[in-house]
Amino acid sequence: MRIISGSARGLKLNTPSDKEIRPTTDRVKESLFNIISHNVYDSCVLDLFAGSGALGIECISRGARQAYFCDNSEDSIKVIQSNIDKAKFNDKSVVLNGDYKSIIQSMVNKNKKFDIVFIDPPYYKNIFEDVISLVGKSGILKEDAIVVVEHDAKDTLKDTEELFIYKEKKYGITKLTFYSLEENNG
Repeated sequence: MRIISGSARGLKLNTPSDKEIRPTTDRVKESLFNIISHNVYDSCVLDLFAGSGALGIECISRGARQAYFCDNSEDSIKVIQSNIDKAKFNDKSVVLNGDYKSIIQSMVNKNKKFDIVFIDPPYYKNIFEDVISLVGKSGILKEDAIVVVEHDAKDTLKDTEELFIYKEKKYGITKLTFYSLEENNG
């Protein structure tokens, strides 16, 4: 696993030893960033379920102002921090250990707003709808924010009261679903 573009291009990243972690493949990551490339520069990013931190680090490498890396696994937190150190992105990174509900509530309490939110929880936990709904209701999204959900291609995600699907892309067994706060955005 490596950084595809930007200031840290080619940097090889460490991965957690946890078998539940499925790092986003380079092919999916490249396609993802082709789709959201115009949203990344000068953005503030929330990488929930960050795993190795690859998505947030890729954003910083491409010019994001700041990335918040969140994970419940202490092993993942150590790997994320090692990857941030390796990329020399400490000044643009915030690493938080905790479950998604407490992390989102913490961001609400700090009145923190994000341009991009990545949601990629373990597929088997069946929490996608809850996480997407909570992100939409929380008030942590800027007006033109995008939410990117990586999930099993067999799963069908839906609009929530606040978030609307504007694009879906399938890559083998993986699907990316893109949400915005506006209906018919895209």
